[in-house]
Amino acid sequence: MFSFAFFITSICLGAGLAMDAFSVSLANGLNETNMNKSRMCLIAGTFAFFQFLMPMIGWVCVHTVVQVFSSLEKFIPWIALILLLFIGGNMLREGIKHPCGGDEKCAVGFAGLMLQGVATSIDALSVGFTIADYSAIEALICGLVIAVVTFIICMAGLAIGRRFGTCMAGKASILGGIILILIGIEIFITGII
Repeated sequence: MFSFAFFITSICLGAGLAMDAFSVSLANGLNETNMNKSRMCLIAGTFAFFQFLMPMIGWVCVHTVVQVFSSLEKFIPWIALILLLFIGGNMLREGIKHPCGGDEKCAVGFAGLMLQGVATSIDALSVGFTIADYSAIEALICGLVIAVVTFIICMAGLAIGRRFGTCMAGKASILGGIILILIGIEIFITGII
């Protein structure tokens, strides 16, 4: 049931899906250099949760309402682009308006974190098609492996961002906003092609 190949495939899926979340974590770390460990765990945990949730939703859709999901799949790049442009644009605007250099006021709020979680994981919905032949327990285990891999990768992104954010002081929010906008454009372009 759970072969070595199953876990390697799940780890690789997790690593591939986590790259957008890693980049956003890096931007969050750059933006909030005095972030404590519990906040880092909250941010990485949010990304891990959404990276777990989206493939599960995709898997359920494949097994229930595949026609509806197929018609919505073409909108996924647009949704990710709009969300990340919105979040990145706000970070960019705030960085230009109030360069705080790691001050707590530059921290992403709860709503912003939820938007980041959805935007970076929405492409993971299509993983539900990839794991469609898995049983419910296999899909659940695969989703959990993806979440653990995402959590680890995002913690690394936050730590790297925090480290280099202190060197960049007031420019971190601007750089973070630009990174988010570029990620949104990249998701859009790769989703359209």
